[in-house]
Parts: sequence; structure tokens; C-alpha cells
Amino acid sequence: MQPVNLFHLASQQAEWLSARQATVAGNIANANTPGYRAVDVEPFEKVLERTGVSLTATQDGHFGARVSEVNYRSRDDDRTTAILPSENTVVMEQELMKAGEVGRSFEMNTAIVKAFHRMMLMSVR
Repeated sequence: MQPVNLFHLASQQAEWLSARQATVAGNIANANTPGYRAVDVEPFEKVLERTGVSLTATQDGHFGARVSEVNYRSRDDDRTTAILPSENTVVMEQELMKAGEVGRSFEMNTAIVKAFHRMMLMSVR
């Protein structure tokens, strides 16, 4: 049985969500650090654009390539508009909204994988 690309994609998104949650947590932890600049990871769409998904060679005569490795780049948070007198750019409301987005995305990711897994088990039976 061949691996299913949806599971790989869901795993990759879960890794990206973990990296984003760690970044948001770092921003919240440094909310009172003078001069700290809020950061965020690049959008998942950009990560997918860099990921080369290709066909897999199942026989000797087939041409195929592997999926390229992906890392999650951090960038300055472009949604941050306020700069405090301490030159800190962390806005707690925005960080909490991002944390909520990450939580909802984790729940959706898990629900999709669970439904797809259940569908595969039903088709095997």
C-alpha cells in the first residue's frame, strides 16, 4: 500500500502550527522586554509553494524525485502596528488572536485526519 499524501500534508501543517505556536508564545513571553520585536512564521501557503511534491517511482523505469525538506522561516510580524515607548512591538490582543487561530487550525487538522482515517478503514473492511 502506498503512503497517502494527505497524511503527509496534515503532518507538515501540524509541524508548522507547532512552530507558529512557539513563536506566539515567545512573543507573549517577551511582551515586557524593552526593544523586543514581535515575530511570526511565514504563512503556510508560502511553505507549500517551496515544497516540491512529485510523483514517486514505483518501478525501475519510472522517474521520480523526493519531497524537498521544509523549514519554517520567521519574519517580523507585519500585523503589528503599535510601538510602545520601550520600543516593544508585541500587542497582546493580536498574539492572543493568533494563539486562537492556531488552536482552531489544530482542531480542524485533527478532525480532517480523523475523518480520512476512518474513511480509509471503512474502505479496507
